[in-house]
Amino acid sequence: MGLYDFTIYDLIKRNAVCFGNRQAWFEVDDNRTLTFAQYKERADRLACGLQEAGIQKTDRMAVLGKNSLEYFLLYGAAAAIGAIVLPINWRLSADEVCFNLNDCAPEILFVDKEYQELIKGVQEKLPSIKKYYNLKPGNGGFLDFEFLMDNQGDFKQVDISSDDGFVIIHTAAVAGRPRGALLSHGNLLCANMHLNYHLNMTPDDVHLNLLPLFHGGGLFMATNCFHAGALNINMSKFDAARAVELIEEKKVSVMFDFAPILSSILEQHEKTGKDIKTLRAVPGIDTPETIEKYQKLTGGTFYSLYGQTETSCFATFGRYNDRPGSAGKMLQLTEIRVVDEYDNPAPTGRTGEIAVKGPMVFKGYWNLPEENKHTFRDGWHHTGDLGRFDEDGFLWYAGRTPEKELIKPGGENVYPFEVEKVILMHPAVDKTVVFGVPDLKWKEGIKAVCRLKEGQSLESKELINFVGERIAGYKKPQYVEFVADLPLLEDGSLDRAKIKELYGGA
Repeated sequence: MGLYDFTIYDLIKRNAVCFGNRQAWFEVDDNRTLTFAQYKERADRLACGLQEAGIQKTDRMAVLGKNSLEYFLLYGAAAAIGAIVLPINWRLSADEVCFNLNDCAPEILFVDKEYQELIKGVQEKLPSIKKYYNLKPGNGGFLDFEFLMDNQGDFKQVDISSDDGFVIIHTAAVAGRPRGALLSHGNLLCANMHLNYHLNMTPDDVHLNLLPLFHGGGLFMATNCFHAGALNINMSKFDAARAVELIEEKKVSVMFDFAPILSSILEQHEKTGKDIKTLRAVPGIDTPETIEKYQKLTGGTFYSLYGQTETSCFATFGRYNDRPGSAGKMLQLTEIRVVDEYDNPAPTGRTGEIAVKGPMVFKGYWNLPEENKHTFRDGWHHTGDLGRFDEDGFLWYAGRTPEKELIKPGGENVYPFEVEKVILMHPAVDKTVVFGVPDLKWKEGIKAVCRLKEGQSLESKELINFVGERIAGYKKPQYVEFVADLPLLEDGSLDRAKIKELYGGA
């Protein structure tokens, strides 16, 4: 490690000194707690065990499971030895899990007990994985996690820079193929400092860690809280009733929101009368009605933002009340410009593609050099998202470019193409177009408009179940409409814009 480098493991060492006896982690499921000093000691032993198991710098370590202390420890141990964590979305189907694992060829896989049957069913398709471990001690049929902890923590020091890769998070599929976004130590640290600044984080804060650690929002909020010396309250899975109890009991001050998380918490507060006024800061994406209700009820602040996995989750940030409906302003170490179809800067007020540069931009897509060349053209990261700046520098999000139209039900990323591909596997369907529609619960729902083959009949529920059996459940359409015909462009292709105009109502 060079004189000017700083890594996630350096942060762990720093916090063990600065906040040694303060609580760093509280595990809701079994009431386990860990101080910052204890976290470093356990991460060191896990790092040593991983090296003894053959893990070296740049090797990938995959994790398939719910949020847990062990999950977070794997991030710390990987940082110590230069390994790269590959978190797998547990909502994916077996085929999707298999693809993501083979895409990055991990040496080792940690699996929660509830997903071990899924993995056993595809083990013969996973040639790179040499060892399988239970994610939690003694919980499951694979090697025991505690085997890796049975040492003194004297791992071999490795030369790691802040620019080295740390985590690969797969984004939603483009042209049917998920892409693994490689993020560095420096990316996470940059995001931490931005969040620390804007959320005014201190060691007295308490973060309710309810987003999954395979998700950028969950990982970055947890590391931001850790960076500040604050306490992470970990939920293995979101439950609104339990969340409200924890907010009152633990004086939770910060959490991240994707619809319908916050509205569910507000509903539970109204039912139970539990005190949630300590919840002073909530960044995320939600409806104006929910945001304003939260702020009026608690006196807290909601923060709007724009970002994606490739920009370390955040690129703009700001208080909702400063410009309701906008995504805030550029972060302090971020440069953003809006470009036209020829990649020329667009004037203020004009909608174009959002392009980003700065230390929060990811390292690139894993093993996709041609896509990286296209994405990073002209020295900018081209996001595939549309937006415009107003005269005061607030960014207004305006959808996706045609090559990357994205639907975000409950904060997850779903590309229409991957849903359409599965729908067209049904023998009764001739053509289909999938797009996002307003949804009261999820903010954006998935709708499929389909034309059936001549003489065929099909029920909406049957098609929805057909899709849900083949890809992750959150990707199946909530709405299906069968039509006699679909409008075409002059070249004979489907007129997606017209179809969305005709059938895209609430």
